[in-house]
Amino acid sequence: MCQGFTRMIGFRWIVMLAAMLTSGASLRAADQWITYEAGDGTGKGKKIVFVAGDEEYRSEEGLPEMAAILAKQGFSCTVVFSQNPKTGEVDPNEHSNIPGLEALDDADLMVILTRFRDLPDDQMKHIDDFLMAGKPVIGMRTATHAFNIKGGNKTYARYDWQYKGEPKEWAQGFGRLVLGETWISHHGSHKHESTRGLIAPGAESSPLVNGIKSGDIWTPTDVYGVRLPLPGDAKPIILGQVTKTEGKFDDKDPFYGMRPTDSTPVEGGKNDPMMPVAWTKSYELPGGKSGKAFATTMGASTDLTNEALRRLIVNAVYDLLGMDVPAKANVDLVGDYKPSAFGFGGFQKGKKPADFKMQ
Repeated sequence: MCQGFTRMIGFRWIVMLAAMLTSGASLRAADQWITYEAGDGTGKGKKIVFVAGDEEYRSEEGLPEMAAILAKQGFSCTVVFSQNPKTGEVDPNEHSNIPGLEALDDADLMVILTRFRDLPDDQMKHIDDFLMAGKPVIGMRTATHAFNIKGGNKTYARYDWQYKGEPKEWAQGFGRLVLGETWISHHGSHKHESTRGLIAPGAESSPLVNGIKSGDIWTPTDVYGVRLPLPGDAKPIILGQVTKTEGKFDDKDPFYGMRPTDSTPVEGGKNDPMMPVAWTKSYELPGGKSGKAFATTMGASTDLTNEALRRLIVNAVYDLLGMDVPAKANVDLVGDYKPSAFGFGGFQKGKKPADFKMQ
């Protein structure tokens, strides 16, 4: 009887230890991303996954802020990051690891701001499955060149921003097929000329500009070049007027000396014609279902200090999810949002995902 009792106690300890180890593993996995529980609001029941991974425009700071804003409106939000696989620290220079993409499996919307990522097949599969299902996607800033899949024989080589293989529908990869453009150029002068957003002709009645007046949008990032006209049924929503910097350039300033009061267009051909900086488009991956996309070449963390740009993105969320777009969505900042300057090498080192959660 004593031996049986001893064996029973030993078995219970084994079970408890296994449970503790499993729990610890789950906690460690959960630490690799951040989640915002849905607040009360019209977004209740909808899940959004934000994919952050670029070396330049501080998506690791900006996307958690947008997720916090949308969570206040009832959306359940998850933010995943490029990170060092050994330390778990957020590292935008790590091109091959974004843990947590399985959150896309039951998501209603993906918001992506990545640059030249080369992810392994098991991570890319979640993105591919999401898009094959025709689910809606918002691409911001460098999402036009979201992937740089090295080696032409890789499973998801077609996502590469310069893809030239078969099927031909995938020419120039995810950016061109899904969003409507790949990387082309800096149309404005990078770090020296800002962007004034003007409502595109014909878009004045679009719900995407609810609560936004022409000229309300201003960003310190420059206008990107795109090829005109945009492909397929893409419809410009906002045009980017290249504006002069009226102050003095300061590389220690998050805005590099540019200010929202900068409203004088530059002379010459940069504004004739103006480039679209936000547009809508439908997409369909070969063999997949058709879906809807919203793309903007704005979206650096510093850009998101602009209320009108935040409202444009929130409006796009509602529109892509087939919901009524608010007349003037609440896009108040959450927490003490002080974004870092855009630029290479400027990310906050030694930070874990939880450090970027806005409360």
